[in-house]
Amino acid sequence: MNYGDYKYIWQAPDWPRWQYDLAVLAGPLAEVSRAQGLLLGRLTDVGAALRDQASLVALTEDVVKTCEIEGEQLNVASVRSSIARRLGVDIGALAPVDRHVEGVVEMVLDATANCRGPMTPERLFGWHAALFPTGYSGLAKIQVASWRNDVSGAMQVVSGPLQRQKVHYEAPPADRLAKEVERFLAWMNADSGEPPLIKAGLGHLWFVTLHPFDDGNGRIARAIGDLLLARADGSPQRFYSLSAQIQRERKAYYEILEQTQKGSMDVTAWLLWFLESLQRAVGQAQQTLDAVFLKTRYWQRWATLPLNERQVKVLNRLLDGFDGKLTNGKWVAIAKCSPDTALRDINDLLARGVLSKTGAGGRSTSYELHHY
Repeated sequence: MNYGDYKYIWQAPDWPRWQYDLAVLAGPLAEVSRAQGLLLGRLTDVGAALRDQASLVALTEDVVKTCEIEGEQLNVASVRSSIARRLGVDIGALAPVDRHVEGVVEMVLDATANCRGPMTPERLFGWHAALFPTGYSGLAKIQVASWRNDVSGAMQVVSGPLQRQKVHYEAPPADRLAKEVERFLAWMNADSGEPPLIKAGLGHLWFVTLHPFDDGNGRIARAIGDLLLARADGSPQRFYSLSAQIQRERKAYYEILEQTQKGSMDVTAWLLWFLESLQRAVGQAQQTLDAVFLKTRYWQRWATLPLNERQVKVLNRLLDGFDGKLTNGKWVAIAKCSPDTALRDINDLLARGVLSKTGAGGRSTSYELHHY
């Protein structure tokens, strides 16, 4: 449905003069700020090592989930290893990392660690090249580190089978991009007067509306949002992941985005959704922090216990949030050892009081961390 005499927001006569009702947003803004204050206040009471661990967890989730939103699965251990190496955080043995994982990690870390640096076309091109190191998106060759040219037609966001595709959005034509991005970056780098959290929501929306690249626009829009959130927090360290929250609410995200891009320049509804999602992301980070603290206390408790590499690996998997119950078979799969070796490892931990036995016995036997 057309909104007035135009179909998409970038066709509006007052584009891009964003409008929003600050009275409607004042409550959510206050709630998010309060939640951020509680989280950051809690982090000031712990040592640098624990803050680094919490940041590692948040950044790993951010990288993995921003790709998952686009239907791309990254190896979590590889992502974690890449970030840990760059942050100088000791996580023991590092997993192998491929070029693609490194590229996404580079972009996310540059957005947050260098959040005070100006955004330029060259910086955006660097991020884009990092996302697509081979020059291909899947099997399709794409324009890398340059704006799209639309030689194959207008840039559209579509869904459904090839014969019955639904067009959700059509981006501005390529010949407008240089001027449009220049205007966007000038706003982003200036003190434009919006509350910082509002600016983060607008920056995400504005960039993904321009859709200036052949591919990777969603990931880069979320990185821009992260950069503006880091500026708003006044800290380059990340302790919560908005990308992870968007992934949890993916359907609602796409619905509000489409509704906004086909609406007027009053984007209050989008900003309301953005702020409420951000508050939930910060709340989720509190739970993540609980897990980080639990893991730290656990290893402090068993610091003097001699454990082999297999036992450390499986215990860490349990502490990171194990899916389902730990069985002898799962130990074999995780530790890559024989069933007899797995049983010896498990019995050793049972005898030392590290693990407890659950289940009815026999094939139903499973194990869990012993709680104190």
